[in-house]
Amino acid sequence: MGKTIAEKIFAAHVADKPFEDTWVLRLDRVFCHEITTPIAINDLVSKNLDRVFDPSKIKAVIDHVSPAKDSKTAEQGKILRDWANRHGITDFFDVGRNGVCHALFPEKGFVRPGFTIIMGDSHTCTHGAFGAFAAGVGTTDLEVGILKGVAAFKKPNTLRINLTGTLQKGVFAKDVILATLAAIGAAGATDLVMEFRGPVAETMSLESRMTLCNMAVEAGGTCGICLPDEMTVEYLWRFLQNEYGSPAEALADFAQWRSDSDAVYAGTVAINCSNLEPLTTIGYKPDQIRPIRELPKTKVDQVYIGSCTNGRIEDLREACAVLKGKKIAPTLRAIVSPATTEGYAQALREGLLEIFLSAGFCVTNPTCGACLGMSNGVLAEGEVCASTTNRNFYGRMGKGGRVHLMSPASAAATALAGYIASAY
Repeated sequence: MGKTIAEKIFAAHVADKPFEDTWVLRLDRVFCHEITTPIAINDLVSKNLDRVFDPSKIKAVIDHVSPAKDSKTAEQGKILRDWANRHGITDFFDVGRNGVCHALFPEKGFVRPGFTIIMGDSHTCTHGAFGAFAAGVGTTDLEVGILKGVAAFKKPNTLRINLTGTLQKGVFAKDVILATLAAIGAAGATDLVMEFRGPVAETMSLESRMTLCNMAVEAGGTCGICLPDEMTVEYLWRFLQNEYGSPAEALADFAQWRSDSDAVYAGTVAINCSNLEPLTTIGYKPDQIRPIRELPKTKVDQVYIGSCTNGRIEDLREACAVLKGKKIAPTLRAIVSPATTEGYAQALREGLLEIFLSAGFCVTNPTCGACLGMSNGVLAEGEVCASTTNRNFYGRMGKGGRVHLMSPASAAATALAGYIASAY
């Protein structure tokens, strides 16, 4: 019987199986940021266990509130900064050379096919776009990962998502994952790996695949995952060229991390993407989805483009294709936050930031702040935001605020219209 990619990764990394359905895996990477990691650091220090298993495999960043907005967030950054210095963690990205973790770490080449990765952040599932098993964990598991380089997981049963057809104009990866959530529900992939397959997934860029995998957790998934292919190699080649003689050699090696044709799945869901149109969330659950055309003249107070879901250079380009030469509606404010400093610099070189500024957007530095209602775009009670982020929970971007999730192109169109609208 064949294996899924997740089963292959588990088999290659198993350190122990204390129970039938519990796998203790060796970790290739432990990612850290300044909101969840300081809690783990302080607890380890209190137990006289202030050690790390391998500083070269730990990557850390200040990203959720960047720069610090008050003394508390400054202290969180200081704890992470001092810890990284104390243990020789050289891949620490401080304010000014940082970025949103799930955009920054792939951009730096820290994610590879077949890797096991944990982080104290629910959207760690993003990194499965590269053919890795990546999962968000709680404080205790993060502490064990930092100290011992292992983490425990249940058997990796997989839900296969077949994305067939072709995307119509104005439909993007964000619309595809929203359609998937609508099809399976907010608990439809609980404790499962979501494996994205089919011609739509296979022709997507790595940035689009990251958008798909990023929101697997919104269906309860442990990880979203795509099979590594030529585009994976192309994205990573600048980091791989000293390890492989050619891209073909790297691709042949990564073939070991592809699901077998006779692999057994917990279930299969088919999404005909040819029928999709621009979508948005309603209500306060990410599986409450409607076509944008069904929300005519729905007024918004703020538009936000950014986050680990849709703040990469591809997303900025999509938005600017809609915004170029136009002005946002005078009834709202609009904010864009490129996900990394490298992406910010690229957007500057391409003239994208000028397009945003000319349209009337506030351009901010890379940060997660607005997404979870901490800084750089928090909503007032009763306000509504059209956002490219990943959660529309009640109060997510500010107490009493409402969030409509959508693609960067739709968010840009909404900014121009002053109400929820699609670009094409």
